[in-house]
Amino acid sequence: MDAQSVKSDLVLILDYGSQYTHLITRRIRQLSIFSLCVSGTSPLKSITDLSPRVIILSGGPHSVHAPNAPSFPDGFIEYIGKNGIYVLGICYGLQLITVKLGGVVRVGEKQEYGRMEIEVVNNGGGDVKGLFGNREKGDKQVVWMSHGDEVAQLPDGFEVVARSQQGAVAAVENRARRFYGLQYHPEVTHSPQGMETLRHFLFDICGITADWKMEDVMNEEIKVIQGTLGPDDHVICALSGGVDSTVAATLVHKAIGDRLHCIFVDNGLLRYKERERVMDTFEKHLHLPVTCVDATEQFLSKLKGVMDPEMKRKIIGREFICIFDEFAQELEQKLGKEPAYLVQGTLYPDVIESCPPPGSGRNHSHTIKSHHNVGGLPKDMKLKLIEPLKLLFKDEVRALGKILNVPEGFLKRHPFPGPGLAVRVLGDVTEGNALDILRMVDEIFIQSIKDAGLYDSIWQAFAVFLPIKSVGVQGDQRTHSHVVALRAVTSQDGMTADWYNFEHKFLDDVARKICNSVRGVNRVVQDITSKPPSTIEWE
Repeated sequence: MDAQSVKSDLVLILDYGSQYTHLITRRIRQLSIFSLCVSGTSPLKSITDLSPRVIILSGGPHSVHAPNAPSFPDGFIEYIGKNGIYVLGICYGLQLITVKLGGVVRVGEKQEYGRMEIEVVNNGGGDVKGLFGNREKGDKQVVWMSHGDEVAQLPDGFEVVARSQQGAVAAVENRARRFYGLQYHPEVTHSPQGMETLRHFLFDICGITADWKMEDVMNEEIKVIQGTLGPDDHVICALSGGVDSTVAATLVHKAIGDRLHCIFVDNGLLRYKERERVMDTFEKHLHLPVTCVDATEQFLSKLKGVMDPEMKRKIIGREFICIFDEFAQELEQKLGKEPAYLVQGTLYPDVIESCPPPGSGRNHSHTIKSHHNVGGLPKDMKLKLIEPLKLLFKDEVRALGKILNVPEGFLKRHPFPGPGLAVRVLGDVTEGNALDILRMVDEIFIQSIKDAGLYDSIWQAFAVFLPIKSVGVQGDQRTHSHVVALRAVTSQDGMTADWYNFEHKFLDDVARKICNSVRGVNRVVQDITSKPPSTIEWE
């Protein structure tokens, strides 16, 4: 999908490194408004080419006074004024607006972190409503603060709209120049009325139209695919058995028909009976022509002795591409023409989490981990990529899949990482029978969740094989066996997640069943950390 070809109003987020930046993108899309996130230091042309109606400057870990503090490009202020674009600065973004327009930011006498009450001190008069809509002077609300610096003097033409209970500037506006600012984070759930403020700002102040629809996304992407490919080009699609690659394949198949050739690779890192179950679904329900390749030995031999999770991902990504290249050569002999493209179900969070770190000149967010379908691909790959879902979040992909008539039961499947169980066996995946143990533990856990009617309430659930052993007692004998961890989270898009709170009886039953059924396991623990600070997967 080409961002420039989307026919809806665009809200562009300039990212200055906040851990919440991409949550802003998601929140705005929830309002049926198209939003994108780019580096806060992008060249001006990269911004103007997208023709945004609104620009939001994100928060970030930097101080505006720090050497080389990130900032918008030269000419940005003039561009905003000339084109009547609305700007909202959040946290660091507010402070950046302040200093760039002639105000003063200083180190706060009292730093503000976490929940804080703010009070409206000025919100327009008469028919003119300010940043907080219908809220009157004196109204209070709880918000999520995260800042050490604070605005000490506003630029000319700006006025304070709200202050914190400690007296710090919490919200400002300059209606004439269309600049607005919030010192807190309205995008997080810890700011209960944050969505109300964003909704008022975008709809009532900026006049944005809510016309971001999945039907339009589908039609536009089909046009892009058809326009990218030549009339005789053939395409390979790597099917993992997950929602993303399946929706991507179905979309491409709708665009080019029989010129799509799907391949499913058993890399030896799949879940219990995953190969049989997935192939059955492809053939009976999705009617996609799929070639199954058993490459277990090829993958596991290359992973033997590898401990580093990033190296695992790189190896797996490289081996996948080797197999795809071989498949392409076989198709070339069969078709008399070499396939030119590879379809992958890369999502927006994949792209976001694989972004470069500060100092690279490209972005001011930290790389969390590389994804095999983003950071793990070799530079000399022969096939060109088609990534029709790369601007979508997971729930948007499911909505697109529903329009494409992908079976609902398939769309509700929990996410499964591209590197498979390699990132759920900590350490060497080929050591001992770790993979077999993990498959059995995972099967018991997931089936128990389904039997309890909890599967659809959980974003993702899985087991992790830990590289440690513990002492136990089984059958009146001392054991020194493996430890496994259970992980289940709730989430909307995978960017943030909370751990799922099972009833104690459920956990007791599952742990007992695992220890009684899986030889080599004598201890079960539960992961109860959210994202952040943890990622969902362990590696």
